[in-house]
Amino acid sequence: MSVRHENVKWVDGLRGLASFTVVLTHLTRAFDGDLFLPTTAVGRAPRLFQYPFIRILTQGRIGVSVFALVTGYVCALKPIRQCRAGHPEDALTSVGKSAFRRFPRLFLPSAFITVIIWVMCEFGMFEIAKHGESWWTGASSPDRKPIIDSISALFYQIISTWAQGSNSFDNNQWTMLPLLKGSFLVYCMIVATVYVKPRYRMMVSMGMFVYYYICKDAAFGMQFFFGSFLSDLSQHPGHVNWMATHRWPTMILSPILLVMGMFFASYPGDHPEYMPWSQWLLDLSLYIFPEKPDIPRSYTGLGMVFIALGIHFSNPIKSALSNKYFLWLGKNSFAVYLLHGTFIRTVLAWCYYGVVVPPNVTNEKGESVPGPPLHLDSRWRFWFWLPPWFALLYFSAHIWTKFVDPYCAQLTQRLENYCFEDSTPEISNKEHQSPLPR
Repeated sequence: MSVRHENVKWVDGLRGLASFTVVLTHLTRAFDGDLFLPTTAVGRAPRLFQYPFIRILTQGRIGVSVFALVTGYVCALKPIRQCRAGHPEDALTSVGKSAFRRFPRLFLPSAFITVIIWVMCEFGMFEIAKHGESWWTGASSPDRKPIIDSISALFYQIISTWAQGSNSFDNNQWTMLPLLKGSFLVYCMIVATVYVKPRYRMMVSMGMFVYYYICKDAAFGMQFFFGSFLSDLSQHPGHVNWMATHRWPTMILSPILLVMGMFFASYPGDHPEYMPWSQWLLDLSLYIFPEKPDIPRSYTGLGMVFIALGIHFSNPIKSALSNKYFLWLGKNSFAVYLLHGTFIRTVLAWCYYGVVVPPNVTNEKGESVPGPPLHLDSRWRFWFWLPPWFALLYFSAHIWTKFVDPYCAQLTQRLENYCFEDSTPEISNKEHQSPLPR
């Protein structure tokens, strides 16, 4: 039976939107933490970005779940297509090469940015951020150390990114380890099911989805295997033909799923009891999640599942996410993810607080301690510098994508040519663009 392949460009657009929400959430965490609450205080009217649905943009937890779902979707896409075409051996070859490339394509860019941040730290470029009133910029900025200790710390943190999921030079790299593990979980699932009938492979994906639901891993585990399930479903001939002949899923089912998903994903990180809608979700969590879950992450993961289904059933939304602007965001999403934290702690901190580090003061005990924190003068200053900062961030991300990512891809290809007995170059332009979910 002839099957028309689904438009998969929407995945890149969704990834670009996710990276944008991650930037917004760290800006919120740095300069307006009250937006994570459903309202600032009991009895006070919510601000605009504290309302359900809208708060997803600044709350930003959903961005990590999008990366995980896209990882499962994209890692499974090509080998599943080959399996369905009756070429399981080709699928095994694809998985083998993709698995080999996966780690260096993530490791090299993250190591490069860690070295850059280390150099910046040694030149004191994070001192303004450490003296600012924002607790997040101070807590996430690395400390300067004597040169020998500093070099040792650099190598330790590069290793720690992949051994412990932490990097004191760039805290945002904590997601790298679970995303790497998730891609290999999907690869293992594909290898284990490469010769089974498609319906049973889909059952395995959903079985793993339920397993990680029980394990309370809603942010990563559930998303990896729901992404692989969607990838399989989108290539199922019966389902594709059914979608082509029925309009009600797009007109009715998709909006319902999207509204439900965004409502669940709106669950606040703290004090849900402040508002009736979040209190209702808190009460509901007692019935729908396993015992003692991380409720905010669980609701975000559940919301992501409904949102992904809503997109799956809506061709207009897929087309919107596939336009050139969202695709451009997706193309630069990995670079934005790597760069934005450093840009907040340096360029934006300088714009808001100035470039002069305040001198230490002597306390009543005669000890030299840091002086009063630097303050942001006004909200006008905040909004004035934000647009040019975004422009600089995305311009820099574009340069990174244009030069650094291809260089990392070339190094990976050289390693593959050296290690493989019979390796043929297969790196496409898309593989240069953003290795995060690939």
